[in-house]
Amino acid sequence: MDLVIRDVRVIDGTGGASYRADVGLHGGRIAEIRREGDGGPRPTGRRTLHAHGLALSPGFIDMHAHSDLALLRDPDHSAKAAQGVTLEVLGQDGLSYAPVDDRTLTEVRRAITGWNGGAPGDTTVDFDWRTVGEYLDRLDRQGIAVNAAYLVPQGTVRMYAAGWDDRPATPAELTRMKQLVAEGMEQGAVGMSSGLTYTPGMYADDAELTELCRVVAGYGGYYCPHHRSYGAGALSAYEEMVTLTRNAGCALHLAHATMNFGVNRGKAPDLLALLDKALDDGADISLDTYPYTPGCTTLVAMLPSWAGEGGPEATLARLRDDESAERIRHHMEVVGADGCHGVPIEWDTIEISGVGDPGLADCVGGTIAESAAQRGEAPWATARRLLIDDGLGSTILQHVGHEENVRAIMRHRVHTGGSDGILQGDKPHPRAYGTFPHYLGHYARDLGVLSLEECVAHLTSRPAARLRLPDRGLVREGYRADLVLFDPGTVAAGSTFEAPRTLPVGIPHVLIDGRFVIEDGRRTDVLAGRSVRRTA
Repeated sequence: MDLVIRDVRVIDGTGGASYRADVGLHGGRIAEIRREGDGGPRPTGRRTLHAHGLALSPGFIDMHAHSDLALLRDPDHSAKAAQGVTLEVLGQDGLSYAPVDDRTLTEVRRAITGWNGGAPGDTTVDFDWRTVGEYLDRLDRQGIAVNAAYLVPQGTVRMYAAGWDDRPATPAELTRMKQLVAEGMEQGAVGMSSGLTYTPGMYADDAELTELCRVVAGYGGYYCPHHRSYGAGALSAYEEMVTLTRNAGCALHLAHATMNFGVNRGKAPDLLALLDKALDDGADISLDTYPYTPGCTTLVAMLPSWAGEGGPEATLARLRDDESAERIRHHMEVVGADGCHGVPIEWDTIEISGVGDPGLADCVGGTIAESAAQRGEAPWATARRLLIDDGLGSTILQHVGHEENVRAIMRHRVHTGGSDGILQGDKPHPRAYGTFPHYLGHYARDLGVLSLEECVAHLTSRPAARLRLPDRGLVREGYRADLVLFDPGTVAAGSTFEAPRTLPVGIPHVLIDGRFVIEDGRRTDVLAGRSVRRTA
């Protein structure tokens, strides 16, 4: 064997009881599992690691990641590697960097600089790809810290084929969108994502989305929508996605499946009843959540959809125009903008977590309401100035969640873990650095919301099944040696809202293809990650 992990508690990802064993790795795979009490000789290897009270589990799969540029820009990528993440799913929320042409690439870079950096003029990443396949090839060519799968981003596809207009797609545009989705699936994407509170993806009606989902279904992929409302219309928005995908014959994975804002306090059981009925009727549904109450997105995402028509430059022009800006304010503060999920915005819940312009750094860490009070002005005046001066690049935390909803949803039979980790900004959401150890330590060990064995299954085999990966997600002979060794008694997220970039504790070893990515709690220089592409 290349490595034998001796006398370890195996939590194998099935959800069943753990057991003690020696586990031998060879050639990047799990070659032998010898359970305590089995007959025969114990496996030996060129190297032996004595577990000393550690648990061994499959590597964690982050079903909702925003590391599309971070993997290329930051080879260390300890934000995820140190958590035990061995696979991330990119291309989320309908907006990413492939497929594009030159125009679309410039526009999408501007639109999601608050998520990923990479604004036009940023030279830290060479955008030398245009197709999904070329992007995945770039990951493989460069070498990355952890493995990565990709979803075709529907908003980018619409931007490419139909621009930023709020209107139904023409037949020719829809044909082109279907072609782009098909090409992305053929090149290795595992499904398609949408951001239906983000422009321009939100301009698509259900008929358009259904046609695209039929293409995805034809390749055995899944649809991953950030649906049209997590607030005032949350239940109807969930039901819309269930109905749409059933009509299309497409598997559904609900992104960051939360029930937020005051209107949804205590309503998680209503969502779960809706999903249970569909599942019992034969629907193919899964979901992911992060184990925190606040959300995280960009400040510009809070604007009404009509304010984004025409693209980022048109949005900035509307913000600079007093009459248009007043109309935006009225929609946000009085009507309830669709960008803010149909709920009138509460400025004391909007915390600035990052800015693109270093000159605006004094805004980070406070709410819009607090910043406005310091300036002696109305909150909208502060928000408007920040949007303009930062070129739409500001990132926010939105403190609108409910703990009872978080706990109820994470118990569900189709739940998986996803960090939704935005790594940009001076004060990012702690979920980017802490999601997986926070599940294991806080919710499983400390609160008992899930047993440790159940929790590991949620983070490993369930997402692997959704991704249709035949040799990942379990500690089983013949499977890839993507593995995590953690201390069940001490594992915990180090990241907090005050110190969000603090690494976790209690995860001393992480392996990808049998190679140490984290060893003795420290990041190695190994770049064992590769693209994980859809298989037939």
